[in-house]
Amino acid sequence: MGSFFIPLPYFTFHFFLLLLITHFTSYTFSLCNKHDNSALLQFKNSFSVSTSSQLYFARSSFSFKTESWENSTDCCEWDGVTCDTMSDHVIGLDLSCNNLKGELHPNSTIFQLKHLQQLNLAFNHFSWSSIPIGVGDLVKLTHLNLSYSDLSGNIPSTISHLSKLVSLDLSSYWSAEVGLKLNSFIWKKLIHNATNLRELYLDNVNMSSIRESSLSMLKNLSSSLVSLSLSETELQGNLSSDILSLPNLQRLDLSSNDNLSGQLPKSNWSTPLRYLVLSFSAFSGEIPYSIGQLKSLTQLVLSFCNFDGMVPLSLWNLTQLTYLDLSNNHLTGFIGEFSTYSLQYLDLSNNNLQGHFPNSIFQLQNLTDLYLSSTNLSGVVDFHQFSKLNKLGSLDLSHNSFLSININSNVDSILPNLVDLELSNANINSFPKFLAQLPNLQSLDLSNNNIHGKIPKWFHKKLMEWENSWNGISYIDLSFNKLQGDLPIPPDGIGYFSLSNNNFTGDISSTFCNASYLNVLNLAHNNLTGMIPQCLGTLTSLNVLDMQMNNLYGNIPRTFSKENAFQTIKLNGNQLEGPLPQSLSHCSFLEVLDLGDNNIEDTFPNWLETLQELQVLSLRSNNLHGAITCSSTKHSFPKLRIFDVSNNNFSGPLPISCIKNFKGMMNVNDSQIGLQYKGAGYYYNDSVVVTMKGFSMELTKILTTFTTIDLSNNMFEGEIPQVIGELNSLKGLNLSNNGITGSIPQSLSHLRNLEWLDLSCNQLKGEIPVALTNLNFLSVLNLSQNHLEGIIPKGQQFNTFGNDSFEGNTMLCGFQLSKSCKNEEDLPPHSTSEDEEESGFGWKAVAIGYGCGAISGFLLGYNVFFFTGKPQWLVRIVENMFNIRLKRTNNRYCANRRRMN
Repeated sequence: MGSFFIPLPYFTFHFFLLLLITHFTSYTFSLCNKHDNSALLQFKNSFSVSTSSQLYFARSSFSFKTESWENSTDCCEWDGVTCDTMSDHVIGLDLSCNNLKGELHPNSTIFQLKHLQQLNLAFNHFSWSSIPIGVGDLVKLTHLNLSYSDLSGNIPSTISHLSKLVSLDLSSYWSAEVGLKLNSFIWKKLIHNATNLRELYLDNVNMSSIRESSLSMLKNLSSSLVSLSLSETELQGNLSSDILSLPNLQRLDLSSNDNLSGQLPKSNWSTPLRYLVLSFSAFSGEIPYSIGQLKSLTQLVLSFCNFDGMVPLSLWNLTQLTYLDLSNNHLTGFIGEFSTYSLQYLDLSNNNLQGHFPNSIFQLQNLTDLYLSSTNLSGVVDFHQFSKLNKLGSLDLSHNSFLSININSNVDSILPNLVDLELSNANINSFPKFLAQLPNLQSLDLSNNNIHGKIPKWFHKKLMEWENSWNGISYIDLSFNKLQGDLPIPPDGIGYFSLSNNNFTGDISSTFCNASYLNVLNLAHNNLTGMIPQCLGTLTSLNVLDMQMNNLYGNIPRTFSKENAFQTIKLNGNQLEGPLPQSLSHCSFLEVLDLGDNNIEDTFPNWLETLQELQVLSLRSNNLHGAITCSSTKHSFPKLRIFDVSNNNFSGPLPISCIKNFKGMMNVNDSQIGLQYKGAGYYYNDSVVVTMKGFSMELTKILTTFTTIDLSNNMFEGEIPQVIGELNSLKGLNLSNNGITGSIPQSLSHLRNLEWLDLSCNQLKGEIPVALTNLNFLSVLNLSQNHLEGIIPKGQQFNTFGNDSFEGNTMLCGFQLSKSCKNEEDLPPHSTSEDEEESGFGWKAVAIGYGCGAISGFLLGYNVFFFTGKPQWLVRIVENMFNIRLKRTNNRYCANRRRMN
């Protein structure tokens, strides 16, 4: 019995010890504070969680962490929640990529978590709500990330209360209407208080009110700052190079700030710097030799800036460099011999470099992207050498006129990973055979070469056959060559297909319509015959359909689908006939419609007035007839800038009901728009044919500020409407060869941007308004063959016009004609100082205006000197410089200018 009772106290002691351990263990690991638990659940319930990703940045997966948050469980065990092991408080919350949807309310319970040290709500959707001021209550925060979560409005001043911040990321999606804004006052307070900041990311936050003096406060963070990213923040001014001397800086991104200038330091670099991006900014000057001190540099992006001078040889000695982009600057010098083999991305395109193609490039075994277009490199390159770069995915050697590429080598050129090949204007004379050995090609540009003959059969097979074909090819440009024979058929998945400016013949196959993803189809300037496949109008992805200048006949496609994407339709210069299809009114995105120089028979398509985006409408040289009228709506043709219905059989009065709604020709602000060209995307420029002073010109690029009306060579009658004077952005007006009567209206003097005016061959009478002399940009004037009378006004531009501007008006006189006026010297001058003051122009302005008018005329593709002839050498210079083609028309006299139908 004794042996039974002796162990009992021992057992009892251990039993109670076990109970005690169990009790304290359960207490110790149940850390979640009830207050924090409740706050988190309320925060969760204030949002919905979408299981489908609709955020702007595609994410591979979303975590949906809040699915594990249940009231009956320990919040310290919830996904995304971190608790302090020594207390019962939540100190970390990571709900990034959780797809939360809803407003971030000012009274959100998340701001009750006073012990939070790290908060990450990146990549959610907070419905463009503001950052609540309560964020300033989380004074223990060291890491705050609210990036790319659809927040907007002013960043609250309370964010400066977070003095312990080490990392702050408020980067946003770019948007002109919504987004975050940070003013100078809050910036200063933030930088002054958060002296421990190591990482600061404010990409796409509007910081336009912050000047360089405020930016210089970043020097206060000299001992801490490691990463600074202020991309696309609208910063402006001149930034001191001191920022690149911060001793611990490893990452700096100031890209996409067009008005932010500065220079690179010549010494005292931040030697730990690994990542430097200044692209699309106004930084300028030389790249100093001292940049070679950055031995840790892995990425250097200085593209689309204003850097000049020699590329320093020290740059090629940075052994850690993997990404180098110096494209689109004004750099000179040679490409040095590479001593690094880590380089993966190299872009030196659009610079003024010199010398031979460097053979050391073929030793860059890790290279995946090589862009050397427009670099002035010379020498001979054997294409098979690129086979040494078996990781190469993109290669661009375009536009190097002194570089010869040997594509006829018998050695195989095998590049298994090449997907993008651009050899435009590369002095290639035959179709490259090595293309057959590129299994994964997705983009091919052989445009602007001298490739002649038929496209080889193996190329057709690569496009069409399922086995061994280019299944993923999306871009093919063979334009501006001398290719012949039948058209190749575009593969099903292609987006861009251009065969323009060749010598292709034959029909356009209906199998083109199988390419249902086509965005751009350009078959212009060939010798194609037959009919346009009707099914092309049903392609819902097609933005550009360009088949101008062929020999196509038949009808325009009758059926344009209601949900199409057409922006440009150009079928001019063919033999198309029949009426205009009313389904064109379904093209709600249409900006350019050119059906000129065909045999179309119809009345004016006033149903096109509903196309709110239409900017160019050319129906010139067809068999259109009847009156031109528009409805009483205020929204007819609101954006139209080029209106050309010349050389038809239109009759009746001039179309006042249309002209009064041409808002696109009123008050166009050139300085705000800038020098921009119309076109659907980066690879396509719109063009149009216009007539000025006896010349038919193809503007191969259209400035968005180019505005013109051409109603010439019709049978319009009645008077010139006063409302034309409201089109004060108009550059050109041609009403010649009609039956217009009455006098020249004074309102034409309001057209202060007018550069040419042709009212010839009408029945106009009365005197020439003196106010027309105030048209300071007018460089071409034709009032000939009318019934005008009186004295031709003197002064300003009128003093530059000759006899041919006024001939055929028997009652006119003036020094411009051989017929002088009696007692003309006794008459008062037409222009007075009061006139000048009223118009805002004095004699100095006249001289300036005359020069500007001539220069502007050249830049826009029209001229001041082609009156009776054109020296061929000068024509070629003008055509090359200003993207125009000139063609003399047979319209010297009214009798010859009238088109007989």
